Amino acid sequence: MTTPPDPGLDAIMSERRQLINLAYRLLGSLADAEDVVQETYTRWYAMSREQQEAIDVPAAWLTRVAGRICLDQLGSARARRERYVGEWIPEPLPDRAEWPGDDPADRVTLDESVNMAFLVVLESMTPAERVAFILHDVFRYPFAEVAEVVGRTPAACRQLASSARGRIRAARAPVTPVARQAGIVRGFKQAWEAKDIKALVALLDPDATGVADGGGLVSALLEPVEGGERIARYLVDLAELAPGLTILERTVNGQPGLVAQQDGVTVVVMAFEVVNDRIRHFWAVRNPDKLRPWTAG
Repeated sequence: MTTPPDPGLDAIMSERRQLINLAYRLLGSLADAEDVVQETYTRWYAMSREQQEAIDVPAAWLTRVAGRICLDQLGSARARRERYVGEWIPEPLPDRAEWPGDDPADRVTLDESVNMAFLVVLESMTPAERVAFILHDVFRYPFAEVAEVVGRTPAACRQLASSARGRIRAARAPVTPVARQAGIVRGFKQAWEAKDIKALVALLDPDATGVADGGGLVSALLEPVEGGERIARYLVDLAELAPGLTILERTVNGQPGLVAQQDGVTVVVMAFEVVNDRIRHFWAVRNPDKLRPWTAG
């Protein structure tokens, strides 16, 4: 006798990419996002067929479960990051065309809600603010559904999203066209390769900030470097200490960035925020655990 097909299988499998996209924005980590999605599907398959069939919209159920798991993880993440060695930077993602592996469902859609500056602002939010904002403003879930995830009233979730929106507005910089950003990042690369402090200073905002993340696994500055001239001198010193680095222009979280390779292996990924034709922030990720999408073949 042939076993009847699972009526919810196609629906829930088609949601995998949506869940990866949601969890990455909520957690800032692809590895953690993948764990959340795996746990979500585990809970689905742990139910009986009768329990699954009683769920009217499997996709909505999956979103609620994934959102709740992320909310719990965000709460514990704060304690983990207090113990983190040095600065914590969200995990950088490559351009989709360069994504390792063959499963497009595992790819995060690279839009303005995953650029590094945006993700860093999300880190300043409370877990409930972050979940309410991402679910409503980015993924367009109504507040009634957001409330089921956050465990608060729709009115409270509306207030949470409004508070998060205020943080975004306060940090938002004027938009620089991508082509212009690419030109400035290219100039930064060339000045760095030439060890030209004067050229680097000209490309950096006087109040620029540089942040590195080694996670205690590789060497990296434990605190941000502030000031354009100080950053420029630090970068030139770094180039002197690592003469074999190859610096490549790459798309990082949907925007122009740089990748540094040693003997063909990616060892640093850099994301930038360009404001008024100068680099105001850059983030350099060295933690090898966060470079998996850049090193997997």
